[in-house]
Amino acid sequence: MEKIEFVLPSEIEKRSFQIIEKELTERGIVLPEKQKMITMRVIHASADFDYAETMQYSCNAVEIAKNLILSGAHIVTDTNMAKAGINKKALEKFGGQVHCFMADEDVAEEARLRQVTRATVSMERAAKLDKPVVFALGNAPTAMISLYEMMEKQQYVPPFVIGVPVGFVNVVAAKELFLDSAVPYIINKGRKGGSNIAAAICNALLYELGGRS
Repeated sequence: MEKIEFVLPSEIEKRSFQIIEKELTERGIVLPEKQKMITMRVIHASADFDYAETMQYSCNAVEIAKNLILSGAHIVTDTNMAKAGINKKALEKFGGQVHCFMADEDVAEEARLRQVTRATVSMERAAKLDKPVVFALGNAPTAMISLYEMMEKQQYVPPFVIGVPVGFVNVVAAKELFLDSAVPYIINKGRKGGSNIAAAICNALLYELGGRS
């Protein structure tokens, strides 16, 4: 039986990261320095070390995402759960806001009339925001597919995509669309992901920028 550790509440997160780093070392895994804290925060959110192997970063992805945030970019999520998990005060320090249009009544009505998904309409709404957008998608592969289709039609190019939807239908295929694109991304290959993972990636970026209070 594993022993219970007595850790002060204020030290729990720090202790968790110490455990993660130790286990990565024991597994012989060395994370690239610029990506390290993002991948570690994903592992922290999931207790799943598979992410150390499956997280994919486009060239200079971390720097590009940070520069967008510093310039006041908005973050758009595909679930209110992800929106709730992102540190909005940290983002506001840089002039950005977190948006999720999925539950808006007018989005649902437009989707019904057009016979498309709410994710499609939500991505179209996001494309009309007055600032650059970091998309943090942890649930709906349809959102990633819709963004890609807008790119193909030369209607809109997303500045950055965090693509970590979870599930079985179109999840892998939607992620692979962006792995072969010119759009900067942080993507987890395979079926794993989720709203908590999307939020964890956003928070890791924000905290590295010093946005955490």
